[in-house]
Order: sequence, then structure tokens, then C-alpha cells
Amino acid sequence: MNDRPVRSPAVAGSFYPAEPNVLRDWVAGALARAAERVPGSEPASRPGAIVAPHAAYVYSGNVAATAYATLSGGVPLERVVLLGPAHMVPVATLAASSAAAFATPLGPAVIDTVLRDALVAAGLVAIDDRAHRPEHSLEVQLPFVQVLLGDVPVVPLLVGPDASSSVVRVLEYLWDDPATLLVVSTDLSHYHDYRTAVQLDEATASAVIGRRADLLGPRSACGVSALRGLVAFAAGRDLAARLLDLRNSGDTTGPRDRVVGYGAFAFGRGSSVLDAFGEPAHPDLPPVG
Repeated sequence: MNDRPVRSPAVAGSFYPAEPNVLRDWVAGALARAAERVPGSEPASRPGAIVAPHAAYVYSGNVAATAYATLSGGVPLERVVLLGPAHMVPVATLAASSAAAFATPLGPAVIDTVLRDALVAAGLVAIDDRAHRPEHSLEVQLPFVQVLLGDVPVVPLLVGPDASSSVVRVLEYLWDDPATLLVVSTDLSHYHDYRTAVQLDEATASAVIGRRADLLGPRSACGVSALRGLVAFAAGRDLAARLLDLRNSGDTTGPRDRVVGYGAFAFGRGSSVLDAFGEPAHPDLPPVG
């Protein structure tokens, strides 16, 4: 792969199964279950961007599958650009990897090095392999991409805590190509009791679908910088935003005294392109304000 390194999995066997057949079956099953409730879009209405959580699959995998289940139809995808937070090693703005591929138990997810290098040349991202090496926020998305989309190339980008404006610039660079899918990887509230988490996550979901980036604060999501950038971009372009699923670890598995929130969202290229999608898990949200 052009003599460039392959980034090894950091969380296979902990966040998701390390055995290839088990992993493929788990992801395929989650996608099938999600498709029963969230049908794929018509060819003209596939989302241009989705938001999916990045916790261990036992907690958030079925919520993530709800976002990916919307991706049937449309022109064939030529690349998937992933944006998520750097949990382990801080980055200033947006960080790409110099690797030629990210390995998972399902095989290598090949990097679109042409696009990656173009983003670097344009001054929109920098290379930071140290930040990518231990990070899970983008890695856990890759098996969904591989099972659903096959060998479509990817561009993993880690986002710094104050880089929302940089995210907007990258989205401006990429959005008009319908063969590019954008995935924002984020969990929502962290470590509140169940009732508090539900209230916080419903407020966050209302801000997202209301396209109010100004209402997304540090407590809204661990990947709030990427999410805020996407929401701000959607407001500027008048893109439709749709809530697909909203749950937390107390709904999926685990106790309810200290939960993590998960949301799945889709962003379309026109004001009505998301009408075909199923009803979200929590359709009644508080007004945006």
C-alpha cells in the first residue's frame, strides 16, 4: 500500500468482536434489525451525512446501525469521510493519518489518500498518527462501512475540541460531491442518572434537528465539536436534519444510575429528502429555544 503503514485495530475484542465471522454477523444483524424500522431512502434522498455513536457495540451498536440503515439508494458511494473526537491524544484542529489503510478484523479499510492529501495540501487538516493510534471513535464505525458498503475507501479525521469552524470548512470542501458520505461519530451525555440523561439528550436532539449549533455545549456530546460543525453547516445550507434514534446505555444494557447517551441522525441534501425515514425512538422532543 504505497509503502505506507497500516494502522492496527486498537479496540477489537473490547469495543466489538475480534473474530471476523462473529463481527460480520453482529453488524449484519444490527443493520437488518434497524432496516425493519428505518427503511432505506429513495435514490434521490440518501443522506449526505449521518451521525452515529461510538461506544462498545453492546451499548450503542444498534443505535449506530439505525443511522447506517438509511444509506441504500443513490449514486454509488466512492468514499466515506469520518469525523470524530480524539479521546486519548489531543489535536488542535483536524487530524488525518498517514496510513494507507485502517485494519479491522474484516480486513483493511483503505484510505482515500488522494482526498486525504488534497485536504492536507489545502491546509484543512494535518497529519497526526500519534492521535489516531489508540483512538476508538472512528475505528468502531469501520465495520459498519465494510459490511454495508464493501471496500469503499475512507478518510478518518479526528476533530479537536475547538475545531467546529474547521469542520465547516471541510464540509464546504466535500459536500457538493454526492459520491461522498460524511459520518460524524459522537456519543451524547455522559455519566448522569437515567432521567437527567434523557432530558439532556432530548435537548441536544432538539438542537440538532433544529439546526441550532449555538445550543450545543460541552456537555451535549463528547464529539460536540464535529457535531456542532455539521449542524452549523446544515443551517447555512438549509439542509434537512432528521432524528432516527435516541437512547442511552440504560435502555440498551447496563444500570440506569450512570448512563451514556446515544443518538442517530441523518442530514439530507434537500428540505424534504428525509420523509421516507421511520419514526425515531423518541419523537416527542422539547421545543428548540
